[in-house]
Amino acid sequence: MKVNKKITDDQRNEAEQQIIAEQVLADYDTKEYPVEIIVQKYFDKKDDDLNELYIPSYQRDFVWDTVRQSRFIESVMIGLPIPYIFTADRGERFEIVDGSQRIRSLAAFLKNVLVLEGLEKLDTLNGFRYTDLTLSRQKRFNRRTLRMIELTEKAGMEVANDIFERINTGSDVLRKMEVRKGIFAGPFYDFVSECASLPLFTKLCPISEKVRKREEAQELVLRFFAYSEKYLKFKHRVDEFLNEYIKENKNAFDKTKLLAEFTATLEFVDKYFPYGFTKGYNQKTTPRVRFEALSVGVNLALKDKPKLIPSDLEWLESEEFKIHTRSDASNSKPKIKNRIEFVKQKLLG
Repeated sequence: MKVNKKITDDQRNEAEQQIIAEQVLADYDTKEYPVEIIVQKYFDKKDDDLNELYIPSYQRDFVWDTVRQSRFIESVMIGLPIPYIFTADRGERFEIVDGSQRIRSLAAFLKNVLVLEGLEKLDTLNGFRYTDLTLSRQKRFNRRTLRMIELTEKAGMEVANDIFERINTGSDVLRKMEVRKGIFAGPFYDFVSECASLPLFTKLCPISEKVRKREEAQELVLRFFAYSEKYLKFKHRVDEFLNEYIKENKNAFDKTKLLAEFTATLEFVDKYFPYGFTKGYNQKTTPRVRFEALSVGVNLALKDKPKLIPSDLEWLESEEFKIHTRSDASNSKPKIKNRIEFVKQKLLG
């Protein structure tokens, strides 16, 4: 039976002071803007660097498909409740902390780019663009208001990142790596992105454009570095393991060493593995477990034997390797260890 901790008056006072201090840090204003004004603030200038509302580098690309954009426009049009848009005061401009997909959908519609589809409540509007609406309906849509929480200049980048994490962690809307991009933005994340954009990596590790926009390439690169260094310390949660690794290396890491390891691994795979990291010719996707096993196994083998020339690669088609890297292979510590060391040991003979 759990015994409740007895809280002292000193502890209560300390907690109260902390609450007050954090309230000051997260100082904000609540505003309500018409759709037309929001889009103007986002698209006021031709140069995106001059727009009053801007999307920071840690935000994801525009990934909502046409149906999802259309359903959002439908919600605005019929007056359904819309979640707050979060922005942060950055001097002459406001950073969009959360809500970029909604703002970009509004802009696409008002700029006559979005053609509505997949609507159910307003199904007569399927196939419509903004200018296909009656003039009076266009003006009514422009006057619709959305609520916006504006963090004041007192709220620094740390507060904005904290809000971004709280809004998006555990959400199906954002992938784990997209959340990390917001929380752990810095030199190491930039380095991971550089590695993910290398032509040889793109060639050996094909990823669909849809998931590439969701930071899947960066996810794979991060797994390569994290497992290469610490796979024996993995416990049970991949997301926590990767978060801890990127946090440790956020601002201080040996770029030269890591880049050399990553490049050597890619060159080895390109030279000896006929399908790269994929299962066969003309594959358009790369399974994570297969990438982990091959990339980390190769890297560890090359550390033991830098001039390694494999004598046998038949194991790539073996049933044992398929079992190690099948899609439902769990991320338990023994299975991660076994699939990585299977590749390493086969390469070293």
